[in-house]
Amino acid sequence: MNPLALLFLIAGLGLIGWLTGRARAQRIDRGGAKRLHSLPSQHGWYVATWAVLPALLFVAVWASLSPSLVRDAVLEHPAAKQLPQFEFERDALLAEAKRVAEDPDAKAFDPLAAELAPATRAAENRYNWMGSAVAILLAFAGGLFAWSRIRAQLKARSQVERIVMLLLLVASLIAILTTLGIFLSLLWESLRFFEQVPITDFLFGTHWSPQVIEASNPGKSLGAVPLFWGTFFIGAVIAMLVAIPFGLMSAIYLTQYAAPRVRAWMKPTLEMLAGVPTVVYGYFAALTVAPAVRDLAVHLGMPFASSESALAAGLVMGVMIIPFVSSMADDSIAAVPTAMRDGSLAMGATHSETISRVLLPAALPGVVAGVLLAVSRAIGETMIVVMAASGAANITLNPFESATTVTKQIVDLLTGEAEFDSPKTLAAFALGLTLFVITLLLNIVALRVVKKYREAYE
Repeated sequence: MNPLALLFLIAGLGLIGWLTGRARAQRIDRGGAKRLHSLPSQHGWYVATWAVLPALLFVAVWASLSPSLVRDAVLEHPAAKQLPQFEFERDALLAEAKRVAEDPDAKAFDPLAAELAPATRAAENRYNWMGSAVAILLAFAGGLFAWSRIRAQLKARSQVERIVMLLLLVASLIAILTTLGIFLSLLWESLRFFEQVPITDFLFGTHWSPQVIEASNPGKSLGAVPLFWGTFFIGAVIAMLVAIPFGLMSAIYLTQYAAPRVRAWMKPTLEMLAGVPTVVYGYFAALTVAPAVRDLAVHLGMPFASSESALAAGLVMGVMIIPFVSSMADDSIAAVPTAMRDGSLAMGATHSETISRVLLPAALPGVVAGVLLAVSRAIGETMIVVMAASGAANITLNPFESATTVTKQIVDLLTGEAEFDSPKTLAAFALGLTLFVITLLLNIVALRVVKKYREAYE
């Protein structure tokens, strides 16, 4: 059965369970001597939950198990004996047979895949119908079980609320488990990398040249300090020099000077910058800003300036994160009690003095939190630095020179043709782990600052 049709059928059975459960509870409420503990609709939700959840859990488990069952069934076909022993080629042929089985109009490039397509189609149909039948039986059995338990004393409301709380807990754990999975996968591959390259050479080495790695001493060419410096220089220095002044001044204008009509259209327009795809910023940096920065360098007496400069990438990155700084500063300034502002004005301070000496110091924790969040967003940016920054790992204070970042090097390392177990490829995971830890620490610091800020004014 088609998966979408199966889900609709399970949902329909859940609706039937809700209607029948509510109807039975209403009959008990009208004809019984005892009053219902829960509302009839809550009894309906109790039956619907028992009808839907077990079936959906089985469908999820079956969806993960059925591909391996189909594969085993196809491998038992006599024609499968002709499959190559090399696992990659065998998987490619099986994938092609599956494609032909799912699309009758598709043509197989390999005759063996065409020969295995009928067996694949038969196995998929067989296991799909088996899974659908079991799911429907579970829906019937669960709904019937819940329907048979409906009585006046049944605490259906408590049961439904407990199930809803469990679902909410699972939903909240998904983000935590996903983050934990990302960290563990990076950590595992990074440990394999550090078995080949000493961690001190990686974290404190100043020479980065993954294209030329000595077999006897791979750590000599994988010193990541130039990458860390480039990431800090582009994302935390140049970008912040653009984002902090413009973001803070725009927040001050919107909260203190702008008329309500102006604020109504100007604030959404400013926040639209956060919704622009980063690849668009990358094209803008590569095609517009980078040539302009190179021409400026030529006018300043640097005829050999590169178009892939740190300044070009940092400027566009700063424009991109202006909404992050502006939005946090806007909310922080607006949250300052009006009594502080009115008291300053009543004491004779001017509007500008009130902003600089009262509002901004009071809103400083929120502004700092916004800046830290913007920094973590900037140092993790990929598309802008891939399209505008250079791949040359330099430690320089000249913004017109080439520089590279951690994210740029991760892309370069994982798009090459090196073996997966080589230090060159595994270095990408070590860089990713380092970047993950840095951004996590920045987010933790920012959240702690926000927490202190909220405690002050709530």
